[in-house]
Amino acid sequence: MKSLPNSVSVLCLSLLALAACSKNKPAAPPAPKVAVTTAHVQTVPLTRQFVGRLSPYYSANVTARVSGVLVKRIYAEGSAVRQGQVLFEIDPAFYKAQLDNDIAQLAQDQAIYVNDHITAVRNRKLLPVGSVSQQTVDNSDAAERSAAAKVQADQALVESARINLGYTRVTAPISGIAGQQLVTAGALVGSGTSDTGASSTLLTTVQQVDPVYVNFTISAADLITLRQSQGNGVDLAQQSSMTVQVSLPNGTPYDHTGTLDFSDPAVNATTGTVNLRALVANPQHLLLPGMYVTLIAHLGQQSNVVLIPQQALLRDTEGPYVLAVGPDNKVARKDVETNASLGTDWIVTKGLAEGDRVVVTGVQSVHEGSEVSATPWQPAVQPLAAASGSQPASAAQ
Repeated sequence: MKSLPNSVSVLCLSLLALAACSKNKPAAPPAPKVAVTTAHVQTVPLTRQFVGRLSPYYSANVTARVSGVLVKRIYAEGSAVRQGQVLFEIDPAFYKAQLDNDIAQLAQDQAIYVNDHITAVRNRKLLPVGSVSQQTVDNSDAAERSAAAKVQADQALVESARINLGYTRVTAPISGIAGQQLVTAGALVGSGTSDTGASSTLLTTVQQVDPVYVNFTISAADLITLRQSQGNGVDLAQQSSMTVQVSLPNGTPYDHTGTLDFSDPAVNATTGTVNLRALVANPQHLLLPGMYVTLIAHLGQQSNVVLIPQQALLRDTEGPYVLAVGPDNKVARKDVETNASLGTDWIVTKGLAEGDRVVVTGVQSVHEGSEVSATPWQPAVQPLAAASGSQPASAAQ
C-alpha cells in the first residue's frame, strides 16, 4: 500500500513529460515564396539579329585616261571632293603640241577646201557657155567634196586632241570622300587599251558614304521557315517596309533607322545563304565602309505569342520549359517553344495560354508539384542602353 503513491507520482510525471514533448514539436515549414508574371497573348514585332558589313553607297576608281608623267596631286587626301573637281595633273606638253598640230592641219585643209569650192562654183557657171568641159566640172566637184571630207576628219582629230588634253587634268567622277593617292608625282602613268590588254593606272578612289549600305546574309533554311510561317501567326512586311536598327561596334545604338532595299533572288551555292542589303543614312560619317556592325531587322509581325522574362525560361534534355503556378498554388511544368527574343524577353510561340502564372524568381527553390506562395513579379529598372530594344547576344540567329 505504501508503493501506490509512488506509482501515481511516476505516472503523473510521465504524462507531464509527454505533454511537454507535444508542445515542443516543430510546425510545418511555410510554402516557398515565388514571384510570378501573368501570361498575355499578344502581337509583337518579328525581329532577327544579324552581323553585317558596311559598304559605300557609291565607289568610283580614279584612273589615268591618258599616258604621261604625273605632275602633282591637287586634292587633300581623305577630304570631301565634288564631282568634276581636279584631283591630279598629268604633264600636258605632248597633248598640247598634238592639239596645236591638228589645229594647224585643219586650217590648211580648210584653205584648200575654200579654193576647191570656188573653182567648182566657177566651173559650173562656165559649163553652159561651153568654156569648160563636163569632165572639168566633174573633177572640180570631186575635189570640193574630197576637201570637205578632209576638213571634217581634221575637225574630229582636233576634238580628239582637245579631249586628250583635258584628260591630263584628272577629275573626280562622283562627289564623295577621296582616298589616299596610290601613285606619287613623277611616276609614269598609262591608260589601258584593248589592243595591249593593259589596265589603266589607278590613282585613288572616291567613295560616297552618306548613305551607306549594310550587307548581311540569312540562311536559306531560316528564310524558308519565315515564308512557310506566313499566315500562321507570322505576317511578313513588304521589302520596302522592312527596317533595320544598327548597333555600332562599341555596342552603342545608332541614331538612324535603315530600310531593306535589296534581297538576292538566288541562294549562294557556296555558303547556302541569301544576300540582303539595307540602306542607312550616315550624315555624321560615323559608319565607315568595311566596318562590321550588329543589326536588328524588323521583318514584320508575329501574333498569338507570349513574352516572358529571360530568367523564367529553363532548359533540360527535353527542351525549354517554364514552371507555372496553378489555381491550387501548386507548381506545374509547361513545355514551350521559342526561337527568338524581344528586348529582355523570350518570345514563346507555343505552350502557354492567356492567364498562366509563370514563375520568374524562386525557380531554384521549387519543383513540380510543390505548393508555393505566389506574388506578382516586378521587373527591375533597366538602364537606357538595355531599354533601347536591342536583343541580347544569346538571341542571335
